[in-house]
Amino acid sequence: MTDPLALFDQWFAEARESEPNDPEAMALATVDPSAQPSVRMVLLKGHGPAGFVFYTNEQSAKGGQLAANPRAALLFHWKSLRRQVRIEGPVERVPDTDADVYFATRARDSQLGAWASDQSRPLDSSETFERRFAEMQQKFDGQGVPRPPHWGGYRVVPERIEFWTDRPHRLHERRLFVLAGDCWAEGLLYP
Repeated sequence: MTDPLALFDQWFAEARESEPNDPEAMALATVDPSAQPSVRMVLLKGHGPAGFVFYTNEQSAKGGQLAANPRAALLFHWKSLRRQVRIEGPVERVPDTDADVYFATRARDSQLGAWASDQSRPLDSSETFERRFAEMQQKFDGQGVPRPPHWGGYRVVPERIEFWTDRPHRLHERRLFVLAGDCWAEGLLYP
């Protein structure tokens, strides 16, 4: 039996070697309280047996959707390798201490942008955002930028992982792993 998390590690390492742009980019799909789906690209910032981690403004559209329905799907598409990985499962918050550690590694301008942005809310003009950014530069001048209280991390805990490999004539390989208790069940799907 193949361990899907070890297989992901292998594929991800290969993507880092061959994918020219953002091998850690993944589509994140959520649904709002009325079951309207929404998808956007985010960056994988950590992964392991506990799940797949990304960070964002918790007051954003995705943050609100995850608060209302803490389940999500992820999709990695590595075109250079002609591979995809789909992951589905419940979502949990990352501990604040982990979010603090990651936030401290971000570029200063990204840290300031997290304070200046009301992510996903209407913006009257780009000048308004630029003014707010300048205000944050002034506010934190000469000091470290702490993590905003509305900014944190999420972990998608995998229950289903599908590995898709492109093959000629649409004879693609689709390997599906489904968590059954503490073990993974493996099977194939028709392309």
